Amino acid sequence: MKRCSFFLLVLLLLSAQTGWCGRKVTVAQLQDLLHSLHEDKKSDVEIAAALQQVELSEQLTRVVMNGLSNYSPGPLTTEQIYVLQASSANLLPPASDLPQTPAPDAPAQQAILTRAQNYINKTYEQLPALAARKTILRFQDNTEALASSSGIASGAKDAVTSSGMSNPGNFLHYINAVAHPIVLEHGIVKKLSAKDSTRWGANGQIDISQPDPGLPRVFKEAQASGTLHWVRWESINGKPAAVFSYEVPRQRSDLEVKVCCFPLIKQAGVARFYTPSTGPVLGAEKASGGGGVAGNFQTNTDWHDFKASVPYHGSLFIDPETGIVLRMIVETDLKPSDVVHQLDTRIDYGPVKAGQGTFIVPVKSVINSVVVPNGESGAGGYSTRTTLFSSEYSEYRPAHSNQ
Repeated sequence: MKRCSFFLLVLLLLSAQTGWCGRKVTVAQLQDLLHSLHEDKKSDVEIAAALQQVELSEQLTRVVMNGLSNYSPGPLTTEQIYVLQASSANLLPPASDLPQTPAPDAPAQQAILTRAQNYINKTYEQLPALAARKTILRFQDNTEALASSSGIASGAKDAVTSSGMSNPGNFLHYINAVAHPIVLEHGIVKKLSAKDSTRWGANGQIDISQPDPGLPRVFKEAQASGTLHWVRWESINGKPAAVFSYEVPRQRSDLEVKVCCFPLIKQAGVARFYTPSTGPVLGAEKASGGGGVAGNFQTNTDWHDFKASVPYHGSLFIDPETGIVLRMIVETDLKPSDVVHQLDTRIDYGPVKAGQGTFIVPVKSVINSVVVPNGESGAGGYSTRTTLFSSEYSEYRPAHSNQ
């Protein structure tokens, strides 16, 4: 197979053509591309437009992403680099970044899983109630995907649409950021009890209503499914982590997906077809020729949640010495007919100080979602919308302390 030259790759990126042979690029190719564009003194708009055409085949880690900022001439490029980092969060890092340590034998693998089970049962699930602040960045494409016949337009007022790039709504870009308090009970993020008055769906955005998947439940269901298997070593924060994959079938899964909201569009009314002679009798305006249709028509839109209990699969990243789970990936197995096509979550855990203690808790998460904005109505044709949620947890403290 012929490989595209790097020069051709850059030209094709800048011309935003589809179908070129280098559409999926490695992290090294991304670095070379940014270096070349920087050397050619390309503008912020030009580089951002090139990055919009890139799909990574490897994970862009936070450390490498920070280094790429040296090649960014402005906020649009920085935004697209951040999008690449979030959208590649569940991929394998470059092979050169993976430890070359041989895989442990079967007894050693089982010993790691036993330590993880003890850690989850005796430490993680025994965490005290903690309060924190969760800051969520939303990146989204297809901001006008709702059918015009629904009478609904996007209300994503913070969307960046004036960059000068062609069809900016077709690409993932920053929409907004929100921060709200959360409470962690036994290591599980609890759903806020306060009523949310946001008009999700009608505002051109979705809300993932269920809390993030809980580590204890995922681990127990993976164990019960008998599918925990050694995959590889990976380096996290400079230390080796043992990576195990799992699959939880529907009959073993208690994982719920709840996404708000999708339209159900209904049209009501009476149509009266008329000829020039019968038109005045039926209340039609007098016409010079031909017939037509008269009547009272209304389009009503009801909004509803998507709810389902789903099978899922993913990976657990475990400290081999302590059994501490450093990262969890949960990828839902949704049906092609579902209005939610994809809902994949990665949660990173790390030590934080809260009150007089230090605890291992969620510190970052990324959710990658793909939905059908028109729901099951089918109005306006079939389209999908991708939304990336990149979240960070901060200001941990005992839940009973002053907020």
